[in-house]
Amino acid sequence: MAPPGLIISAPASGTGKTTLMLGLLAAFRGAGLMVQPFKNGPDYIDPAFHRAASGRMSVNLESWAMTEARIAGLLSEAAGAELILAEGSMGLFDGVAAPGEAGTGASADIAALTGWPVVLVLDVSGQAQSAAAVAKGFALMRAGVAVAGVVLNRVASPRHEALVRDGMERAGIAVFGALPRMAEIEMPERHLGLVQAEETPDLDRIIRAAGEFVAAHVDLDALRAAARQSRLAASAPLRINPPGQRIALARDRAFSFVYPHLLEGWRRAGAEILPFSPLADEAPDKSADCCWLPGGYPELHGGALAAATGFRDGLRDFAETRPVHGECGGYMAMGAALIDREGKRHEMAGLLGLVTSYQKRRMHLGYRLAELEAAIPGHAAGARLRGHEFHYSTIVEQPDMALARVQDSTGAAMAETGSRRGHATGTFFHLIAEAT
Repeated sequence: MAPPGLIISAPASGTGKTTLMLGLLAAFRGAGLMVQPFKNGPDYIDPAFHRAASGRMSVNLESWAMTEARIAGLLSEAAGAELILAEGSMGLFDGVAAPGEAGTGASADIAALTGWPVVLVLDVSGQAQSAAAVAKGFALMRAGVAVAGVVLNRVASPRHEALVRDGMERAGIAVFGALPRMAEIEMPERHLGLVQAEETPDLDRIIRAAGEFVAAHVDLDALRAAARQSRLAASAPLRINPPGQRIALARDRAFSFVYPHLLEGWRRAGAEILPFSPLADEAPDKSADCCWLPGGYPELHGGALAAATGFRDGLRDFAETRPVHGECGGYMAMGAALIDREGKRHEMAGLLGLVTSYQKRRMHLGYRLAELEAAIPGHAAGARLRGHEFHYSTIVEQPDMALARVQDSTGAAMAETGSRRGHATGTFFHLIAEAT
């Protein structure tokens, strides 16, 4: 049986969910409690921070892209833990308009599926008793979604805290804690969101400070007592077809965006993962039977990748006989060239004719449903895949054949169809799960 759980959510992004989540993980871990983290939605950065704070792999739970059965299977990752904490995405009820496999992608979907109560993080700067109206509205918004209570964030003074607490008491909302503003533990940001965990040199200090901060200002015993068992029974994880038996996986600061549940699914299916670093000018292992280039930040390392002739020559040799697939940043690195934000053109591997540019940034963001017109490693032609796209690059040239017919969450056709040439395939979206 999975341990009891809570969802850490908020009315909107930027309210302090991640700070509270990391602080809770660190504080409970420091107290000797084993906590299993999860992340709602397609975010591939937060789970690495969760792992650093908890010591356990964090897994995405995704109601638009995953079936209820797949979500139930992922709950088995909590085996051995004493508490589950799942961090939400955006606002509690924020999702797409049209549902996918098990919902719209909203954190509330996971709350409804599992029955885990919600701890709402409220930014109360600029208001006092009125914050209770926000909390009460969230508590009443959706049947089957229970709000256990709130943590007040960015509290200005003891008097401010007393006024907010007064409003919450009148509304019947439990307050688990109140956090004053503390810039020392706010996470750094970059153009795609948070800086990656491995790129944060003082991450240990930030996590330690967050744990001490949260332990001093949150009633951890009361918060843990509010957790509830999942009404969705944990089951054996659904099988995930690995892209090969021996998978050469690019893994460094330029290529790190791959969902943990996929890597675990590949290993569980008996595949062996052979990591290599393009930035260190390493080529894929010659004994591998496929190569996977994840997304990341190649645009920040264009010069280094262009100079990595061993990597590029080795990748081209590999692709002569075996499949190579790239997602987003990996897809761009497989192309002919990448133009950085200063307008400088960097030569890439040339497996595809794709040329992308960051000189004129334009956000591409959202869920994607793709029907493959040709096979990619692990998925046959005709397979329907659910994924998520998030990048700022613009296609300058794309001369190769389309890889898939791609739609957004509303069913509208997308122009970015991916590419294929020989053994090389690539997409801008990150695979989450095969569609039913």
